[in-house]
Amino acid sequence: MQLNSRMTASLKQIQLLVLDVDGVLTDGRIIYTDSGEQIKQFSSRDGLGLRLLMDNGIQVGLITGRRSGALTHRCKNLGIDLVFDGIFNKAEALDRMAQQTRIDPFAMAFMGDDLIDLPAMARAGVAIAVADAVDEVKARADLVTRAAGGHGAVREICEAILKSAGLWETALTPFLA
Repeated sequence: MQLNSRMTASLKQIQLLVLDVDGVLTDGRIIYTDSGEQIKQFSSRDGLGLRLLMDNGIQVGLITGRRSGALTHRCKNLGIDLVFDGIFNKAEALDRMAQQTRIDPFAMAFMGDDLIDLPAMARAGVAIAVADAVDEVKARADLVTRAAGGHGAVREICEAILKSAGLWETALTPFLA
């Protein structure tokens, strides 16, 4: 992803990356078993990107319209405890995250893919859309990823934030020893 100097400066200020789930951490498909259980598929590369952010002092939060046992397990696995699920008003949830974390929304990036994400994107300092987001979301985003939701878009943004903040080499250190 090519970033201009203004966007690099904006990403450098990010203290909290907030993500939608369906269509961002997943490809947007929701699979139900015969018993009604939801099945979601997550990218391991996105997961590592999120761990790299958190291990380097940048918080991660999720705001999603759905409740899901699969998401609960994924968050536990990654160590993400800033989760607002079953939320329709994502801008209000972003404000609650700001109060809870004491991080100004200007120091947050919100990543979404569909119309329900627009209010939170407008409230955050940096608005990000995945490559396969609906046109209205991409038109209002500061950044659009090359990768689609569930297919490395989150990893792409994690790396961009770490590189903009000068933390990429530090993040790589454990893997190069």
